[in-house]
Amino acid sequence: MELLQRAKELAEDISALRRDFHRHPELGFQEHRTARIVAEHLEGWGLPVRTGVGLTGVVGEIRNGAGPTVALRADMDALPIQEEAEHDYASTIPGVMHACGHDAHMAALLGAVRLLSQDLSRGNLPAGTIRLLFQPSEERMDEEGKGGALRMVENGAMDGVSAVLGLHVGAHLPAGKVFLKEGPLMAGSDDLHVVVRGRSAHAALPHEGVDALVLAAQGIMGVQQAVSRRLSPMENGVVTFGRIQGGVAANVIPGEVTLEGTVRYFVEDVRRRLHESVTGAFKGLEAQGGRVEVGIRAGCPPVVNEKHVTEIARGVARTVVGEADVWEAEPMMGAEDFAVLAREAPGAFLWLGAALPDAREHHHPRFDIDESVLPVASALLAGSAVALLGGLSPEPHD
Repeated sequence: MELLQRAKELAEDISALRRDFHRHPELGFQEHRTARIVAEHLEGWGLPVRTGVGLTGVVGEIRNGAGPTVALRADMDALPIQEEAEHDYASTIPGVMHACGHDAHMAALLGAVRLLSQDLSRGNLPAGTIRLLFQPSEERMDEEGKGGALRMVENGAMDGVSAVLGLHVGAHLPAGKVFLKEGPLMAGSDDLHVVVRGRSAHAALPHEGVDALVLAAQGIMGVQQAVSRRLSPMENGVVTFGRIQGGVAANVIPGEVTLEGTVRYFVEDVRRRLHESVTGAFKGLEAQGGRVEVGIRAGCPPVVNEKHVTEIARGVARTVVGEADVWEAEPMMGAEDFAVLAREAPGAFLWLGAALPDAREHHHPRFDIDESVLPVASALLAGSAVALLGGLSPEPHD
């Protein structure tokens, strides 16, 4: 509670940072201004800083002698959405907005840095290093199919790390409540790209062509039927097609249709069966005269919270917000590339409720949060870092 009180004294500054980031959103791997603002703050507090990590990421460190290295992560990128807002900190960039809370994550982590720097100067920080990961492009992958977390790992951001912690505000969750659980928390995600080719013809003469649109529709329904019959009712998995494009006119049989979608899973065997279901459902269309290409690109693995790190974070959360406000999270099908970091070291990812009285959904033009939870987020991050430094072996994860 003392830590939370100290964080509340920074509330105005943390909110101002969040609103500045919100006014100036930048898409994945384009976070140049954002990274500069982050780096300037870290350097202003006397911390060593690396920029350009994972293309546009920033890494800072709070060093206090030999000991374990604990990483705290905040994502930086915005989304290609036109904001519909009435508040005075609306996006100034047409067609781009922070619609998922990454502005809050950065502000909260910078608030945590101030708390931890205070502890360091007072001699209250356990021995070790706290590595600050300001990660680009959580929302999208680059042309090589790599997101910001993987790019940062490739640039050494997780080298020598003994544990990693991430936090996400939830604009749909009750404000001030902390949600976490051991084990699978967020789903793995793969991308689908399917091309169905037939033969174009006049709409009045369908027998002279091969209708790619009808075949594509059969493929979609075949996938859904296969999923419902290849997975046990007790297993979790989903295939969704979110985009279909084809045809040139209302009176022309389409000769080609393109579909894009996603596979979500928690268990590798479920992932395998979903892939087989997609491939089988569409390749089977070739018996009707079509030609099909099925592309599946690996995305984020599932977020799986490690037991020890999760229990340490849970204990901190109970201290910061009280035991009654620490709730068991339910697994969710949303994906998070924090999972890539948690493959490199034991990790825990937690959600902090931030709903306004009229709760907003993520990735929505009216997305917004209750800013009163920002000091709570800073206290959770700072407190967890201190607790992890004191509760881990100095040996990095192998």
